[in-house]
Amino acid sequence: MELFFLVLLALLLVLLVSAVRIVQEYERGVIFRLGRVIAGAKGPGLFFIIPFIDRMVKVNLQTVTMNVPAQDVITRDNVTVRVDAVVYFNVYEPVKATVAIQNYLFGTSQVAQTTLRSVCGTAELDELLSERERLNSQMQSIVDELTEPWGVKVTLVEIKDVALPTEIQRAMGRQAEAERDRRAKIINAEGEFQAAEKLAEAAAVIARHPIAYQLRMLQTVTEVAAEKNSTLVLPIPIELLGPFRSAFGDAAEQP
Repeated sequence: MELFFLVLLALLLVLLVSAVRIVQEYERGVIFRLGRVIAGAKGPGLFFIIPFIDRMVKVNLQTVTMNVPAQDVITRDNVTVRVDAVVYFNVYEPVKATVAIQNYLFGTSQVAQTTLRSVCGTAELDELLSERERLNSQMQSIVDELTEPWGVKVTLVEIKDVALPTEIQRAMGRQAEAERDRRAKIINAEGEFQAAEKLAEAAAVIARHPIAYQLRMLQTVTEVAAEKNSTLVLPIPIELLGPFRSAFGDAAEQP
């Protein structure tokens, strides 16, 4: 009898241990009773199930960060590139994530890969490089719509890197260099134009006030003399020789 009670006690302990389930704060438990789902997910906390009749499947509700493998994509302008991305999603309905799909992680990964190829294939190379926010938003909307029946919410899809062929990189480098040369020439031409305008304005002022030329010359001489040069060249304006030239001309005309 004692042996029988010991065996019975041991069996009861085994059944009790197998009936206890602990669900973490970030998890939910989906209970199947004789193959049918009991309404609603359980958790978090301590729960008891019926051994050999109930089965609990735990579903993680934390945000999952999934890398999308690099995909070979042909853009709309026939350029072959390799594009990879990252997807952020989480389960918001544990029952659907358990019943509606066999493996929601694998399913979401496959949907993200096909969406990455299709969206990038409809964009040109310049759009792929400069309009990533629009493409990210478009991919996020498509993947979220496709995974919604599985109880999965896609919060963000980001293109990480776009690998360009070497020939395209060299062509883009030459294009960027030519663009910088064009901007430099335009800036130089604008500077020459502005300088010519200012010189024309200065010449007009000097024409109205000849003494301004003499003042400017004296200012220049002062700046040159401040450098302690041993030789000082003093320019004489032609306008100052006008009276002498008139006097010599009158004397030459007299017999």
